[in-house]
Amino acid sequence: MKNDDELLCFIALTQIPQIGAIQSRILLEHFGTASEIFRARKSLLEKIPGIGTIRTDNIFHFKDFRRAEQEIRFIEKYRIRPLLYYEDDYPKRLTQCADPPVLLYYKGNMDLNTSRVISIVGTRKQTEYGRCLVEHYVEAWRNLGVLVISGLAYGIDQLAHRHSLRMGIPTIGVLASGLDIIYPSSHISLARDMVLHGGLLTEFISGTQPDKQNFPRRNRIVAGMCDALLVVETDIKGGSMITAEIAAGYDREVFAIPGKITDKKSAGCNSLIRDNKARLTLSPDDLVEFMNWTMEKKPRQQTILPELDDDATVLLKLLQTEGAIHVDRLYALSGIKRSNFHNALLNLELVGIAEQLPGKYYMLQPS
Repeated sequence: MKNDDELLCFIALTQIPQIGAIQSRILLEHFGTASEIFRARKSLLEKIPGIGTIRTDNIFHFKDFRRAEQEIRFIEKYRIRPLLYYEDDYPKRLTQCADPPVLLYYKGNMDLNTSRVISIVGTRKQTEYGRCLVEHYVEAWRNLGVLVISGLAYGIDQLAHRHSLRMGIPTIGVLASGLDIIYPSSHISLARDMVLHGGLLTEFISGTQPDKQNFPRRNRIVAGMCDALLVVETDIKGGSMITAEIAAGYDREVFAIPGKITDKKSAGCNSLIRDNKARLTLSPDDLVEFMNWTMEKKPRQQTILPELDDDATVLLKLLQTEGAIHVDRLYALSGIKRSNFHNALLNLELVGIAEQLPGKYYMLQPS
């Protein structure tokens, strides 16, 4: 678990009225840590560009840390990974954006800084044409080593997630709610599968309902985390068009699949192509070629597990059940003496069973 005081202050920072993502980033870049923001003198806070008197008062008079303490208990109970803006495991692509969340909550087992990330968006009421396109494109990426991101919504989103899982491609669902509220509820089973083969990600504290104003904030994460955004089917207005506009503003590559000019569900894609806001894609190959993504990922040759001592066997079983886990939690669960613990963990790395992730997390190496 991260430093509790710093995590507490990060959570509290996101709860202060009129302190949004941009102001939080300004404050963090000025002070270096969230805890220093709450220790700062009022006169110093007022002088920071973009903060001003009203926001300074909101920071200075914020005293109720009970909600943040409650959230830490939720994180610990459900093994959530809090991702802090300045730490190694935070999605680096988001730091290139003007308004990244300074704190994300992640339940899953993927490195969010993997080399190839593509987001897929589209209508919530897809046609058979849209369904076939999603399956066709996703299936073509099965040997590319990509991570697929979408919003866990009805329609194109859930198709992208489901078919990614069928193809063995890790997939991340970005939520417009807290991690304890899956919306729509009919996707709870899908969400469980995604946690095992990708994950769920949100900037919202537990208990946050999927209210209307949260979806544009969700969409900017879908847009900002990817290298390329694929728009499959969409009307001229809606969340997919907003996400495409945001992605273009973030200098991401936006691709759109055309449809019939008389088809309302293709009107958005057609207009993005017509207005030079998206590149025309007619096949997965042209998208892959433009992104210069070669089929270089090859399955590793299966190896016979070496004989492990008792301590290493304990760690192996924990990694098999826990997925990605912080080294401190792994140590606490293992019950192994500290000196023996580090030796056993090193042995698992040396024989190619375990690997270290950013932020001192460990997981089994993919087979």
